[in-house]
Amino acid sequence: MDILTIEHLQAWYGKSHVLHGIDLRVGEGEIVSLLGRNGVGRSTLVKAVMGQVTATGSVRFKGAELLGLKAFQIAHRGVGYVPEGRDIFPTLTVEQNLQLGQKGGRGVKASRWSLADMYAMFPRLQERREVAAGVLSGGEQQMLTLCRTLMGDPDLIMIDEPTEGLAPKIVALVADYLLALKHKGVSVLLVEQKLAIAMDISQRVYVMGHGAIVFEGSPDQLRANAAVRQEWLEV
Repeated sequence: MDILTIEHLQAWYGKSHVLHGIDLRVGEGEIVSLLGRNGVGRSTLVKAVMGQVTATGSVRFKGAELLGLKAFQIAHRGVGYVPEGRDIFPTLTVEQNLQLGQKGGRGVKASRWSLADMYAMFPRLQERREVAAGVLSGGEQQMLTLCRTLMGDPDLIMIDEPTEGLAPKIVALVADYLLALKHKGVSVLLVEQKLAIAMDISQRVYVMGHGAIVFEGSPDQLRANAAVRQEWLEV
C-alpha cells in the first residue's frame, strides 16, 4: 500500500515553472530514491510536499490531501523532512536538539524512537551529548539533524542530499540509519546524488530531468539502462 501518492504535481518559484506534472509514489516501509543532476527540481519536489512552494496537482499522504496545508500541519500528520544543509540549533546541546524533535501534547502516541535509539545508531552523538551543536563537525551535525527529525516519530521521512560533503565512513553510517528506518516500518523518500548508496538501499528509484520524471524502476533496471544513466545522471 502506498503511503505517499503524488499526481500531476506542478510547482513554481515566482514565475519560474519548475515541476512539470510529476507522478511519484512511496509504499509503506519502502525506501525510494529520487536521482538526477543538480537543478532538475528534486529539492523543489520535496519542498512542494511540505507546503513550502506554490504547487498544484495532488499530494496524498495516507489517503489525505496535503496540498494547501502549512508545513507544521503536514509535519504533525507524520511527514518528516530533513532539508539540504545542516538544520540545527547551534547554541543548544546535542541532547537539547534531540529533545526539541519530540512531539508533545496530550493524546500523542508513544514514539517508536528514544534518545537511547539515537545514541545506539550514532554513538558519536552520545559522546557529544552535552556539547553545543554549533561546534560539531559537518558529519556530526548531519547525524544530529537526521536523529532530531526521527524523534518526531514520522511515518514518512524525506531526506534531501544527506551525504553531501561527508566522509565515506559517515556515508556508510547514514546508509545504516536509512536501513534502520525501513526495519522499523518508516517510509523514506531519499533525494541523493551518490548513485551507489541509492542503488544499494532503495527498493525503487526515480530519475528526474528538466522538472519531469524520465525513469522509474528498480535499481537493477536502472543499472541495465545505460542510456538513461548517460543522459540524465553521469557527468
